[in-house]
Amino acid sequence: MSLDESGYVGLVLEKLSSSNIKIGDTICVKRNEEEYVGVLMPRSQVGSDQFHLVLKLESGYNIGIKLGQDSQVFKISSGKKKQSVSAEKELARKNLPTASILSTGGTIASKVDYQTGAVNPALSAQDLYDTVPELGDYANVRAKVIMSVLSENIQPNDWTKIARSVAVEIKAGSDGVVIAHGTDTLGFTAAALSFALQNLPVPVVLVGSQRSSDRPSSDAAMNLIGAINLATRANAAAVFVLMHAETGDSYLHAHLGTRTRKLHTSRRDAFQSVNGYPVYRVSGQDIMELRSPLSRRNTERKLNMKPKFEEKVALVKTNPSIEASLIDLFVERGYKGILIEGTGLGHAPDRLQSSIKKAIDAGIVVAMSSQCLFGRINMNVYRSGVELLDIGVVPSEDMFPETALVKLMWVLANTKDSESAKTLFLKPLAGEIDMRSEESEYAKTFGGD
Repeated sequence: MSLDESGYVGLVLEKLSSSNIKIGDTICVKRNEEEYVGVLMPRSQVGSDQFHLVLKLESGYNIGIKLGQDSQVFKISSGKKKQSVSAEKELARKNLPTASILSTGGTIASKVDYQTGAVNPALSAQDLYDTVPELGDYANVRAKVIMSVLSENIQPNDWTKIARSVAVEIKAGSDGVVIAHGTDTLGFTAAALSFALQNLPVPVVLVGSQRSSDRPSSDAAMNLIGAINLATRANAAAVFVLMHAETGDSYLHAHLGTRTRKLHTSRRDAFQSVNGYPVYRVSGQDIMELRSPLSRRNTERKLNMKPKFEEKVALVKTNPSIEASLIDLFVERGYKGILIEGTGLGHAPDRLQSSIKKAIDAGIVVAMSSQCLFGRINMNVYRSGVELLDIGVVPSEDMFPETALVKLMWVLANTKDSESAKTLFLKPLAGEIDMRSEESEYAKTFGGD
């Protein structure tokens, strides 16, 4: 990268240019009585700041250093130039499987803004490939950018865009598709793709990172390499989420796309299977099947695309102070579906029943899930549940709220009336419903007996 494209301006650019320093060079910066040695990094999204440069220290951490007129900058050694791929190595790569990396943004595809300290989506999919050159040892990689947003900003119409992009890659002959995605809403997207991409011939693997590539403790490289190997080598054809299985760097777990939830804000093993178990254990190229996948890889199978989602679907979490007028508001605004995140086996305060009935009478599909996550809905046990069933509330079986919400959005966009939507909602399609729940699933996840 040239200095003109590096993000540096003003005083910093003058000092770097006068010493013939380029991005990637190892340099020494002397400021007052302080001395820093590291690799010069580019700056991202820095505006008109002309006084700071960024070094990657030997420890792996990046720091920003403010320069003054008296600061000195020396080149210690030039950065390594990229080696051209030999004809022999290029020939060997032709025998590797082909993987597509589709980048949507998130921490796994982010850089640190050293002016604000924030992590921003700035890396392209090709940058991911360049940052983890080992990827070329496992697959021939096709890298594309679909969007560059933090996952909290992804909307249902983005799921449609991602699904269509996956279909393009599969049609082009990819042996597996990897989607780099922010972790905060990764579970929503995984569930959405599980319903939108039916009859998959190859695996689709969503992967994220809890810690950016700037940090020595980053999980980005290991997760990405594992995702490439799972996508191209696993004898499966389904949507998976692949992330660290423990806080160290020993192995990863592949979870079914409709059974995965982020259960911790920052741990590298934040993602766990809910009401189910991981499907694969991945360590480098070692892929261990823990249980049978939904279907096996079959490149002759024709993908069936149903990528539309109804956006006018609300998630209502019951709580002791909830008011019935909240349900009335969604009816007034023309919503098509409401998912209630109820308590226990599927309950909601009695004071909501009248408004829920009005919503159902107006043609809105109202479904019930549980705040408990593990276990399944059983609305036949207590009076309040039975009364909700009687007025037409649909139980979501053992789907946890995020998956139930996404499925409700999907069925409403792919059916003609509320009755057919209810029928499809209760039909197992992508491993989201299991007619038998086991207490051991909860115990295994949280380390119980």
